[in-house]
Amino acid sequence: MTAPRKPAAFRIEPEAETRQQRQEAPGARQAEPPRKPRAMKADVALVIPAEIDVFGEPDMITAEPPPAIGSRKRSLLGSIFFGAMGVLVSLAVGLWTDQLIRDLFARAEWLGWLAAGMAATAVLALAVILIREFLAIARLVEVEKLQKRALDAIARDDPKAARSVVDELSAFVAAKPETAAGRRALAELRGEIIDGGNLVRLAEAEILGPLDARAKVMILEAAKRVSLVTAVSPRALVDVAYVVFEAGRLIRRLSELYGGRPGTLGFFRLARSVLAHLAVTGSIAVGDSFVQQIVGHGLAARLSAKLGEGVVNGMMTARIGIAAMETARPLPFSAAKRPGLGDFLSALTSFAARKDTETTGAGK
Repeated sequence: MTAPRKPAAFRIEPEAETRQQRQEAPGARQAEPPRKPRAMKADVALVIPAEIDVFGEPDMITAEPPPAIGSRKRSLLGSIFFGAMGVLVSLAVGLWTDQLIRDLFARAEWLGWLAAGMAATAVLALAVILIREFLAIARLVEVEKLQKRALDAIARDDPKAARSVVDELSAFVAAKPETAAGRRALAELRGEIIDGGNLVRLAEAEILGPLDARAKVMILEAAKRVSLVTAVSPRALVDVAYVVFEAGRLIRRLSELYGGRPGTLGFFRLARSVLAHLAVTGSIAVGDSFVQQIVGHGLAARLSAKLGEGVVNGMMTARIGIAAMETARPLPFSAAKRPGLGDFLSALTSFAARKDTETTGAGK
């Protein structure tokens, strides 16, 4: 058996070229001429802070183009135009009411007092309606701000910001009995969670979990109604009208489910936000992937032409419902999975196939 080798030390002599370079380096640095000043381009600037390695790649800052002046002028002119027209219409209505009351006083005094009382009642009712609409719009704006603050708290993992978001969320959905258990559980575990992102995710799962389950049921029910009505309707115009009606109803119900309570003006604002969300995500139309899913599952052979068209319309309603759910939800999807069309496809096609079987059996 060979004995183990004892450790030994070796001396490494530096190469002559390397030693010579070390000796010549200070002199080379001293002999290097100073750099001449240069002009940089206006749209590109090289920033090299002193704190970073100068041998690394410098950061490049590209000047952003200024906003278009024409669009700003158009929006300003449009606001001035509609504002001036609103003032003129208000003055016209006021002068017409004043003249009507004067004429009624000239005809009979009790008619004049009756008209004056009705005008005062109308003004008071209009003021109450406007206050309610402004409060509804303020709640929708609060939802948008809460979503942005939640995303910021998760990105920065800020515990203080996360606690503020959770408190505001609890106050926002306090009127919903489905969230009572989640709010109570979150209050018990709040002091044990240090990370801000985990606190927001826990609040999303505990507080919004029951509301999300109810929202999915509402979307599926609306999709079933649309698929059934459009399958039996004889006119395409009736199909379009019912899809629009059911989509608007679904948007309002989802907003009320999450605590939005939109009024008339708030509903239009919410519908515009839903359409903008659909346009951004590119899901406003039924794409080829959905058609491939239907054909791949063999559903096209089992459904009649009208019921197949009803399923497509129902899935379109489900798309609108998913977009409305994301828009009206106080927190963005972080801990919970965002619902997709696959969550509703199987239930909707099973419903359509059952209705098709019932219709065929009744016809025989």
